[in-house]
Amino acid sequence: MDLKPGDKAPTFKLATDGGGQVSLAGLKGQPVVLYFYPKDNTSGCTREAVDFTQHAKKFQNLGVVVIGVSKDTVASHDKFKDKHKLKLTLASDPETKLAQAYGVWIEKNLYGRKSMGMERATFLIDGSAKIRAIWHKVKVDGHAEAVLAAAKEL
Repeated sequence: MDLKPGDKAPTFKLATDGGGQVSLAGLKGQPVVLYFYPKDNTSGCTREAVDFTQHAKKFQNLGVVVIGVSKDTVASHDKFKDKHKLKLTLASDPETKLAQAYGVWIEKNLYGRKSMGMERATFLIDGSAKIRAIWHKVKVDGHAEAVLAAAKEL
């Protein structure tokens, strides 16, 4: 599925760190930053999560909920969050159903070896569950700031 700004965001209900759950329906009326990342405790993913955490208060002041999604288990998310003192929700998508719905479970090519993996991508969803902005093939440096700037426009 090739999502575009203006499309209705695919719904979700996922287990989160701390034994919780998060769903798009449960966040009705609130803007959401849904960012997909490959793996807990890898360098780029850690930097991205730390960057979003550094801006957590600003997102919170805008009423925006930030949710990181990977294939990792809830237990892995708990350790990742504790280790780096992250101030955001981490959701587990072990069967990659949500990643597939958002079109970010893709074929990757590493040293000529093809495999399926999570694309680093971010979706800004408004309070009526419409996608307002999409970032594919995200470069970590400056990304959290770019998403924050877009969130301010909602």
